[in-house]
Amino acid sequence: MSRLRVAIVDDEPLARARLARLLQAEGDVEVVAEYADGLQAASGLLQAAADVAFVDVRMPHVDGFAMLERLPAARRPLVVFVTAYSAHALQAFDAAAVDYLMKPVAPERLREAVARLRLRLAGGAAPASGDYPERLAVPDGQRLRMVAVADIEYVLAQGNYLELHLDGRALLLRETMAAFAQRLDPRRFVRIHRSRIVRIDAIEQIEAWGAAQYWLRLRSGACVTSGRSYRDQLRQALGISRAPHLRGGEGLHTV
Repeated sequence: MSRLRVAIVDDEPLARARLARLLQAEGDVEVVAEYADGLQAASGLLQAAADVAFVDVRMPHVDGFAMLERLPAARRPLVVFVTAYSAHALQAFDAAAVDYLMKPVAPERLREAVARLRLRLAGGAAPASGDYPERLAVPDGQRLRMVAVADIEYVLAQGNYLELHLDGRALLLRETMAAFAQRLDPRRFVRIHRSRIVRIDAIEQIEAWGAAQYWLRLRSGACVTSGRSYRDQLRQALGISRAPHLRGGEGLHTV
């Protein structure tokens, strides 16, 4: 596995030192540059061979967002924002950040961010078994909410955002459906439509719904339909690929 080359941008020396220690503890991460403010970083990152920059949001003179705007888009490294303030989460994802970490950074959250960075650098290849995150940081009002992946019942695409449905409510996350699907264990989740993902053990009933489509009732009472091109992977996920009563236009199957 190639080493991940990292730059750290933070005006607090102790914060830079702590983050560098945590990153180097990952074993395959090399901190190639550190910058004490946005102005230094805006010029230095053009020369540094960094794959990713961990960037503080609030810094004197030039903040993290303004610093990125000074870099040509083609020469920007991947970005993870690291901050003590949750209010900038949506702006961070608008800036195409790979992740958004809250100070003090927990080692397990940093490990998830590093795994996500490697996935992005690999071009979106699926993680190996066991590398899927158990929790996700999702904007919830003015703060970030740590969501257990196992609690997500289904996901809907809504324009540039995803709706994560869990606990009787929906949280918005700015991410593409394709990228989000790569972060989910296919043994636990199945994509049933270009704009829908469902947790497999949340499905209670499935019924034929037109040609090559299905109507799904979830244990919460929510109902969703599948897309024609996702028929086979839905059948395979539920172990009903040869069920004769789901081949026609009638029939109800309880999972």
